[in-house]
Amino acid sequence: MWIERKVLAEEIPAAAGLDTRQLCEMLAALGFPVDGVAAREGSEAIDVDITANRGDAMSHRGLARELSAKLGQPTSALAVAEVSEGLPLVEVRLESPACPIYSTAVLELGAGTTPSEVQAFLLALESSPKRLPAVDASNELLHRYGHPTHAFDADRIHGTISVRWAGAGETLVTLDGITRTLTGQDLVIADEAGPIALAGVMGGDGTKVTETTRRVLLESAWFDAKTVRATARRHSLHTDASHRFGRGADPAMARVARDLLVGRLRDWCGAQLVGAWTAGAVPSGGTPVVLTEALLARVAGEPLSLPEAAEGLKRLGCWVETQGGGLQVTPPSWRHDLSIPEDLAEEVLRLRGYEHIPSVLPPMEGPPVPLSEPYLQRQRLSRRLAQLGFHQTVTYGFISPEQDGVFSAPGNGAEGRTLSNPLGQEYSVLRGSLLPSLQASAEQNLRQGAREVRLFELAPTYHSGPQGPRESYTLGVVWGGTLGGEDYLSPARSVREADLYGIAQDLGSEPPEVRAFGEALFGFELPLEGLPKAAARIIPAFRPFSRFPAVERDLSLLVDLGQSYSALAQAMVAVLPAGILQDLRCVDVFRHKSLPEGRQAWLMRMRFLTDRTLLGEEVDGWVAAALAAAESLGAKLRA
Repeated sequence: MWIERKVLAEEIPAAAGLDTRQLCEMLAALGFPVDGVAAREGSEAIDVDITANRGDAMSHRGLARELSAKLGQPTSALAVAEVSEGLPLVEVRLESPACPIYSTAVLELGAGTTPSEVQAFLLALESSPKRLPAVDASNELLHRYGHPTHAFDADRIHGTISVRWAGAGETLVTLDGITRTLTGQDLVIADEAGPIALAGVMGGDGTKVTETTRRVLLESAWFDAKTVRATARRHSLHTDASHRFGRGADPAMARVARDLLVGRLRDWCGAQLVGAWTAGAVPSGGTPVVLTEALLARVAGEPLSLPEAAEGLKRLGCWVETQGGGLQVTPPSWRHDLSIPEDLAEEVLRLRGYEHIPSVLPPMEGPPVPLSEPYLQRQRLSRRLAQLGFHQTVTYGFISPEQDGVFSAPGNGAEGRTLSNPLGQEYSVLRGSLLPSLQASAEQNLRQGAREVRLFELAPTYHSGPQGPRESYTLGVVWGGTLGGEDYLSPARSVREADLYGIAQDLGSEPPEVRAFGEALFGFELPLEGLPKAAARIIPAFRPFSRFPAVERDLSLLVDLGQSYSALAQAMVAVLPAGILQDLRCVDVFRHKSLPEGRQAWLMRMRFLTDRTLLGEEVDGWVAAALAAAESLGAKLRA
């Protein structure tokens, strides 16, 4: 947001004594970093970053309040001549709680144009002056005081004005010339002919002020922040007004801004006030918040006195009373962000200066907590899939209703997972499946020339329920492209469904439902609760090394070509001494036409070790027992 230095100095005279560097450093220390400084229209303009929760600071007056609290110097008195109100000339009906107050006035415009200094001010803020006093005055007040207003051509309004929810299918041509189809969630200003403005966002083209306008009807209201944000996002219409109303404007400024606007038009073009009135009332003030000395010390990291905290909060415009061992603080009407004690403690520290907060290490409250079993399970799966050549991906947790309809499981309707305020239609549903995003990522890689794509994701999916969406972790895997082909020993072939069955079997799952996404691109997903849990991390007990030599014996066996190695090895191990047999394995396989038809030779090696010298007789007995176990499965000792 651009701030013009001369106008800022008018709001707080003490700012005139600061050079540009001092001013920028002070704003940054208050939490408003400066992005740049530019020379414009004979003055300097400062580009200030305002966080989303500080709508009250999106004006010269708002930043002047912050500087006033830091410097301990007062702001200039608000030069406003209060307008006397009378009976409504046009009935205003407030049909929604999203607009509790609506101040208005009707004026007959005289001859005159926007003063040159105001035009220069708007140009310095990158806002083009229209040279229409009613429009330029509204823009000047918005940038100077932070409260959006609007001027309608009063002669184009038909009958009663209503602030209501739009009817489904109603349309409005906004000031940018675009015809917008409204929904029942859009708050509009309407006359008896239909909508004439999107409340808090943009006016309508049919009632805009032009060079031929002779009478204007002013609007200075307060609109609910959530409603304005949702409407602006729904119509992709982000304006200066929606930025301020959407971050929380000051409801107490509704009548004041109307009176300021009337005064501007009287001074600039000799406008004559026909009538002024207000519908509704300012909503009740903020709820008092209690700040205790203990909480203040905990947040600050050191003891701070309550009188010092009270002084800082008063400079911010809060009403402060000492109550027992704490402060009862009522935030001003423009500070919607102060709602819990921690907010107040942070404000005290912000004014005191972050450089005064001591640097201390956090206390160690206890030993590290063991890793949770679900985390260890996900870690094991991720490592195993990485060993198998798969790449872990992270995709969005939202998908479009169309994709959800194709991939979600039966009975998992999108109604319980649809966001009420989405970023866009393509991200409006909490995903019920990982496969849409994985498929899109795999197809993009294949289009970019990848021969083979192996992707997996371990992330939550959501299931609709009576209590809202239920989250559960899911594994999604996709595999596509061409395998092999690097040399003549590994001929190229396309990925097949059987390849994914092998991956699922390796992970300990039953054969899953594999989905084909196209030629040579397949995928499946599995709930983590159905996969094996991670084994406990057990440190084995140390067994001293034996000082005696090991004894090895070989058995050359003739076995069938279809003989199972695991079955043979298990049968031999079962008859050998468990504490003495150190190893048993097949060390050689021999196949040749000299062997009997349908047979092959396996060389089985046994290794024995214990804490004494082994005798030849006992070793020969063990070997004979192992041979007998092998012969029970059809093996023969090879001559």
